[in-house]
Amino acid sequence: MSQVIVELATKTYEVKIDKQLHKHIGEELSQVWSKRKIALLTDSNVGPVYLSDTEMQLRSAGYEVLPLTVPAGESSKSLPVVGELISKMASAGFTRGDGVIALGGGVIGDLGGVVASLYMRGIAFVQIATSLTAQVDSSVGGKTAVNLGDTKNIVGSFYQPDLVLVDTTYLDTLSDRDLVEGYGEVVKTSALTGGDFYQLTGTIKSVSDIRGQAQTLSERAITYKASVVMADEKESGQRQFLNFGHTLGHAIELLAHGQLRHGEAVAIGMIAISQRFERDGITPSGMTDSLRDRLTAVGLPTTSPLIGTPNFFKHLVNDKKNHGGVLNLVALAKIGEPIIVKKNIADMPAFMEN
Repeated sequence: MSQVIVELATKTYEVKIDKQLHKHIGEELSQVWSKRKIALLTDSNVGPVYLSDTEMQLRSAGYEVLPLTVPAGESSKSLPVVGELISKMASAGFTRGDGVIALGGGVIGDLGGVVASLYMRGIAFVQIATSLTAQVDSSVGGKTAVNLGDTKNIVGSFYQPDLVLVDTTYLDTLSDRDLVEGYGEVVKTSALTGGDFYQLTGTIKSVSDIRGQAQTLSERAITYKASVVMADEKESGQRQFLNFGHTLGHAIELLAHGQLRHGEAVAIGMIAISQRFERDGITPSGMTDSLRDRLTAVGLPTTSPLIGTPNFFKHLVNDKKNHGGVLNLVALAKIGEPIIVKKNIADMPAFMEN
């Protein structure tokens, strides 16, 4: 087993990475939590496969379990769903000494984190990451949020888990598309990290390569993200680098109304922003092609007709990186060297022209 320790000013927790963790959930949880009630949150995709076994392991370890299942997909990241889940926990008599486990991908991790942070002003939280997106990115760092209308991740908090479990055998039941969308975040992180990690993503040429290297990819991505989060938990400085591709990607994702996965939109966003910065001499020549090769090798999209539409620019106004009409855009001065470029929202239409 490998592990990454996330050590923050107010909390320290472990991210454990191993192919046997799915068999030892009760044992792992007993190391961080006393016996208590657990709201075990999952979705309609993950639940039929893993909920029953996970619930059984927790009960065998002495925990009282309230299983909660929401519809799969981004639509469940909403305040009404948060309210419904909290109401069910209250009806079941949950107290401040109880906890929430998110069993799923990025949507369930976000939703579970918001519920845990709000219930009685905060109860214990654990993530069991079942998607590549969650395993390499969203389960670590404590950013939790839900959407409001067409605005993505606008309601949320920084709320750190007590434990994160990453077991790549969960990926075996993912479709190729659901697996590959998480690889968009892997390429992003490798470009921010540079060095051996970027070289590694250059060797991934197929979906089977991703599956074969999943544990190594998770270890590399989590190690980098943990280092950034430890240096800047609340995203006031270098943690903003993790938004590479996300400012444009979030706008595209929302406009696609479910037709694009998060990682697919991020892949498009990375290429779109890099093309413009390469044009303007901020990003070195040829780097966009280098990124594109890694994405297209596994079937990720790199273009979208949604870029530059009127609604695209409307969504940028609501982006969390909007500071008084100025966007903090992430560019790569070179592989492994991200920088922040400030751009007035009013100047974005001209910037986005090819």
